Amino acid sequence: MRLIRGLTNLKALSQREDSPLRRGCVATIGNFDGVHLGHKTIIDQVISKAEALGVPSVVMVFEPQPREFFQGSEAPPRLMNFRQKFESLLAEGVDIVLCLRFNQAFRSYSAMGFVEDVLIEGLAVRHLVVGDDFRFGCDRAGDFNLLQEVGSARGFSVENTRTVTVAGERVSSTRVRELLTINGLEQAEALLGHPYRIRGRVVYGRQLGRQIGAPTANILLHRTAPLRGVYVVSAALDDGSRYDGVANIGLRPTVDGKQPSLEVHLFDFTGTLYGQHLEVVFRHGLRDEEKFESVDQLKDQIARDFEDARAWIAEHGSEKSAD
Repeated sequence: MRLIRGLTNLKALSQREDSPLRRGCVATIGNFDGVHLGHKTIIDQVISKAEALGVPSVVMVFEPQPREFFQGSEAPPRLMNFRQKFESLLAEGVDIVLCLRFNQAFRSYSAMGFVEDVLIEGLAVRHLVVGDDFRFGCDRAGDFNLLQEVGSARGFSVENTRTVTVAGERVSSTRVRELLTINGLEQAEALLGHPYRIRGRVVYGRQLGRQIGAPTANILLHRTAPLRGVYVVSAALDDGSRYDGVANIGLRPTVDGKQPSLEVHLFDFTGTLYGQHLEVVFRHGLRDEEKFESVDQLKDQIARDFEDARAWIAEHGSEKSAD
């Protein structure tokens, strides 16, 4: 799988004699936040057509996501960061991920400029899979009908994405986000096709957990995760080993936290996790995030959280790796 960052790199690649795009591609465009069952159906459409034509499959995404560019801090939180998205697309079998920078210059692209520069000159697209409500270009002037018209004249076809429903409900990133906001972990899992998880790099924190007897691995969230509260989790380390644990996700109000973070305590783990990438799977919600009057009260509550988590794991099963 290849990652192409930016239009300049795409155009440079397209000019090379050994370019994987020399015979064109089958592409789709979107945020693919969460890579849920609906996304996977679209990816299957793209890969199936690409295999039939003997060309690469391409997923085009944007950084930042368009709503983040236009809405800033008011944009909804992501379900996953870019690294996790890329790894998920890799797991689905996509050949190329094209990540374009969504900035003022890109936002000003005309619809026809986007088609000519990105789809035709850059990707040499032969087949495009997008929703019939897809809009693009400055002031969202481009639409599905325009793509069909241009494609008919310029030699590429356009196909509508297939809608996926679960229990009569359309699968979407928005709906998954809504469910996670109300701790609907099981319902969100049904739409995602897997339990909700966050993957991130462990960084140095204030080490307050260590001081109160509950050392944690700290992961900065940036814009990731609609969850807030304390959860039973399992976590996979870089070496593939798994541990049960408890995670707090939020602002840590008792210790005047300013930036959302994910703090994970792994049961029965010894060693250091700094610099590793953890994949944290959220299994069960224990309680909402609270502000306590003192650190001692917080310490007592954490002890109760550990007891409650171990009791839940004893009833529902451990995901810890066998020694």
